[in-house]
Amino acid sequence: MQTSEQKSHGKNIKTGILLINLGTPDAPRTREVRAYLKEFFASRRILDINPVWRWFLVNLLILPFRPRLSAKAYQQIWLEDGSPFLVHSLQLKNSLTEQFAAENIPVELGMQCGNPSLKSSLERLRRLECNNIIVLPLYPQYASSTYGSAIEELYKEIINDWNIPFLQIIPPFYSDPRFITAWTKVGSAYLENEPDHVLFSFHSLPLRHLQKSHSSKTFCKNENGCCLELVNENRNCYSAQCYQTAKLIAENLNLEENKWSVSFQSRLGRTEWIKPYTETHLRQLAERGVKKALVFCPSFVTDNLETLEEIGIRAAVHFRQYGGEELKLVPSLNNNPEWVEALSSIIRQKLAC
Repeated sequence: MQTSEQKSHGKNIKTGILLINLGTPDAPRTREVRAYLKEFFASRRILDINPVWRWFLVNLLILPFRPRLSAKAYQQIWLEDGSPFLVHSLQLKNSLTEQFAAENIPVELGMQCGNPSLKSSLERLRRLECNNIIVLPLYPQYASSTYGSAIEELYKEIINDWNIPFLQIIPPFYSDPRFITAWTKVGSAYLENEPDHVLFSFHSLPLRHLQKSHSSKTFCKNENGCCLELVNENRNCYSAQCYQTAKLIAENLNLEENKWSVSFQSRLGRTEWIKPYTETHLRQLAERGVKKALVFCPSFVTDNLETLEEIGIRAAVHFRQYGGEELKLVPSLNNNPEWVEALSSIIRQKLAC
């Protein structure tokens, strides 16, 4: 059995595991939500605009108004133990800690915004003298605003270390069979109620993010026709990776082609984002006669505001207003044993490298 202290070319190697995710406010109150959003929108990868315009947009348009509204939304989903996102993330971290306890490999969780911070998680690994860190950004599909920003923040935290640790970064796992199987097993029980339609709703992005992801700058057509198949030209395209995830889960669930579709949620601002928009698509489904809709959100591995409130509460209400009868949200992978086993396998594969 491997241990975290291995002999490699005469040098001691001690391995640690670092999970990275976006984060959550410390409390469902305006003050805490404002602090979280201020940190969130400071990233040049999330708001990829001129820094001066970013400052004006964040400080004069977003922070004066959005925190109060978001705080009300958080209050609808907050658990007794805290934010669902943090509660489930810590449970996952603890389960993985048990998985790697025999090898004496510590597992830490670092949030890009909020607590536990990425800085504090790295400091704990430093104190344990981990000089080899397996890094797992918990974003299935690649986007510069999520996976990219996580890696950028990680580099910023270690750039001034005299002894820079060896980093083994796990790539996006949007089509990994273990990820797909975990979603399939979580979602299959919800198909027993025989929904009329299954919707895979992914977090959206501004269209300009897709255009910037294509090295040729010519492949993106600003419509999902070029995203339906994953090819070399769009291999870095977030939208194409989302469609690939949905296609693989649908195949595993044996869904008929006309019984499932893809949409994108969580828009912000007036610029054009990836279509079809989830709310618009749900209205169209209801108008077509769909009465029972089942929604997966496979761009998230942990339930949060976007899944529990935006889809589980708000979208369900809107769907009924449009003429539908029932909208069910498939819970995210969270700390599901299938997901713990899948992540353990993904990490062990990197350990063997």
